[in-house]
Order: sequence, then structure tokens, then C-alpha cells
Amino acid sequence: MRKLKQIVTAVRTSDGAGVSLYRSLGQSSHARVDPFLMLDEFGSDQPNEYIAGFPPHPHRGFETVTYMLEGHMLHEDHLGNKGHLKSGDVQWMTAGRGIIHSEMPQQEEGLMRGFQLWINLPAKEKMKPAAYQDIAAAELPIMDDPQGLRVKVIAGDLSRNGQAITGPIRGVSTEPIFFDVHCPAGLCFEEALPPEHNVYVYVYEGELVANPESSLTQGLKAKQGGVFSAGDTLCLCAGTAATKFLLLAAKPLNEPIVQHGPFVMNTRVEIEQAIADYRSNKLV
Repeated sequence: MRKLKQIVTAVRTSDGAGVSLYRSLGQSSHARVDPFLMLDEFGSDQPNEYIAGFPPHPHRGFETVTYMLEGHMLHEDHLGNKGHLKSGDVQWMTAGRGIIHSEMPQQEEGLMRGFQLWINLPAKEKMKPAAYQDIAAAELPIMDDPQGLRVKVIAGDLSRNGQAITGPIRGVSTEPIFFDVHCPAGLCFEEALPPEHNVYVYVYEGELVANPESSLTQGLKAKQGGVFSAGDTLCLCAGTAATKFLLLAAKPLNEPIVQHGPFVMNTRVEIEQAIADYRSNKLV
């Protein structure tokens, strides 16, 4: 059984042109769970906290996953690609050797809420061409348990009560698992996970109890993430209220990381090349 070994409390910050958000992973170089580099939760019904969005900016060397809970965001890049992300939609972007893109709200009022996750690419894939997978909410498989448990599968495999479903994201070398789990009060979620994967859980509503069968139980509250020990099974129980959390797991790369803002490479020389390429319009 995997045990909770570290709690990461998200910190409030802003990014882009002033978008208010809570940053869990990625607060510093020490707040990473290989291959996960960053996890942001954005959510506000105050337009001044999101309306300026994320104007054009570059990336190289990793993947971004944008998961919208509420709202409408338009993605555009310098190659002419466009993607409209609405409530429940997912975009999985491989920046590869380079992309310059923007993510701008397409609403002037109302709730804008969701997540952005950064996943590192192995050294051998960092310079491959950029690519996208846009997945509409209706295309994401959902497992509903008779007890009220609901799991939306974005990536990876889930098998429960005779049901077996696979998320639409495939062919990623880190073999990621990305579940959005809704757990009724007092109910437990138990899942077998590949023992070689690192596991991170982020609570965005409610409260979880980890290690429920141990005398060393610990809780994860909303806006807190948990890093788990090695093992092959994860067990989490909702507290006295219904709880929603992201379950993230993936195969670690165990490679050096050198990051400079939106560029994530393996060496300082590669970072300097990325900066030079961007300045000379040769990023892609």
C-alpha cells in the first residue's frame, strides 16, 4: 500500500497577464514529482482575475495538459492552430522543439475554473515537432460506481466492478495516468497502480484521509497535494464531505532538469540554445 510521505500546500500566485491561480507542483525546483513539473489550479468568478489570460508565450521540452472544469478558453499558436476549450474539455499539447501560443478567455463574466499540468519529456523527445490532442468533454469516459463514486479517465486505464475503461490519451512515453475522482463522503477509493510510477494526488474540494488502515493516518485538504511512497496500491477515503481530487501517476524519467521559465531541457547549453532560437525566431 502506498503511504502519504509529503504534503504540498498550493500557494496563491499569478501568471500570464495577471491570472490568479494556486500553484501546487512547480513552486520551486524542489516541488516536483518526476515527471510532473507543475500543477496550477485556476478558478474565479471575478473577471479581473482571469480576463487578461495568457498572451503569446513560448514553450520547449515538455507537455502541457489543460483541463477545464468551467468556462471557455481559446488556444491559438503561431502555426495557425486553434482550439476552443469549454467546460469539461481537455487539451494535451506536446511543445516538443517549440511552440508559441496563447490561451485567452472567451467570456466576460462568470466562472472560469480548471487546471494546467506540465509533464516533462524524455531527452530523446524534447526536440520532436509540436502536436496537439483536443478532447471534448463528451469523449472522456466516465466510470460510475453504484455507491456514488465517479471517475473521469483522461489518461491511463481504470478497471472496477467488471468495468474496464481507457482514457483517450495514448502513446505517451511516461505512460501517464490522469483521473478526476469524485468521492462521496465516507467512501474509499482504492486503485492498483504500476509500481514503477510516481504518484501525486491533488484535492480541489473536500478532504481525503490517506493510509486509512494505519494508525498514522494523515489528511489532505482542499488546495493540498500529496506525494506517495512506492507501492502497487493506493487507498484514499473522503472525509465528512464529498471530495474531488486529481490522481496523477507516471513513469519517472530520472534525467537532469534545467528549467528557464517556459523552457525545460537537460543541460544549461540546451536552455541557452532555446533562448537564442526564440530570440531569432527559430524556436520551431
